[in-house]
Amino acid sequence: MLELLRKADDAFLVRFEKIGHAPIHSIPALRGVAACTASVGEASGNGLSQSFCRRKRNIVSLPGLRAGNLDIRQKMASDLFLHGAGERGDDGLAQTEIGIGRAIRLYSDRFPAVVVMPQCIKDNWWSDAAMEAQALAALDQAGKEFHGDSDRIYLTGLSMGGYGSWSLAEKYPGKWAAAVVICGGIVVPKVPGAPETPITPGVDPYADAAKKIGSTLPVWVFHGAADPAVPVEESRNMVAALKAIGSDVKYTEYEGVQHNSWDKAYSEPELPIWLFAQRLSARKDATR
Repeated sequence: MLELLRKADDAFLVRFEKIGHAPIHSIPALRGVAACTASVGEASGNGLSQSFCRRKRNIVSLPGLRAGNLDIRQKMASDLFLHGAGERGDDGLAQTEIGIGRAIRLYSDRFPAVVVMPQCIKDNWWSDAAMEAQALAALDQAGKEFHGDSDRIYLTGLSMGGYGSWSLAEKYPGKWAAAVVICGGIVVPKVPGAPETPITPGVDPYADAAKKIGSTLPVWVFHGAADPAVPVEESRNMVAALKAIGSDVKYTEYEGVQHNSWDKAYSEPELPIWLFAQRLSARKDATR
């Protein structure tokens, strides 16, 4: 039996069949799925697969949606993905074309999580307060709409998004069950348009960041050894700083790989297995 549902915040009507033997209007969290499903159809002509749905400039990927077996009555893991500088804009699509979005298209069964992909505005950076707030708001909203599990909130990003991931790990170390950082860093290279990294004289920026992140956040870092855009030393220094405080950080460096180390990283079969096995409750120093 088809149900008719109005999603006021997106201002459109949706028709959607029952999910999991319950009428959609009887489960509040399913209302987001209905709107999401309508967005899937709407966005499919723009190159998005059925695993994705649109939320203005934000894209959310739902596990099981492509196969039609999504059970939103169960709590779901959430993964915040921060894209690189080349995907900035306002089309709500570019950030799905590389990184974890590409991996989900290729290996959708490997990512059993609500993957939240906000889009940074052109000429802005994830370190900007407004962009950081947008990313966190998108993650929180997805958690509310799709019955998110607070014990399984993950963080990942590449390039500019890798810098943003380190920044969010520093500021909110007790929020994440684990983090995956690809070709990111702490000190931004001095290139036109890039923000200047504030460094306190006499303070090691990597040691300072590691201290704020703490030793118990599970982190896996990836970088290409021949990266001409973000020096591989950024990841090497951060990994060394984390190890110095007792972190069991994982590090994979790809010999001969330049800036695009994310295709190889997100294609690693072991990565999602490791990532989604982590739990916030397992961290002794986890605070909210």
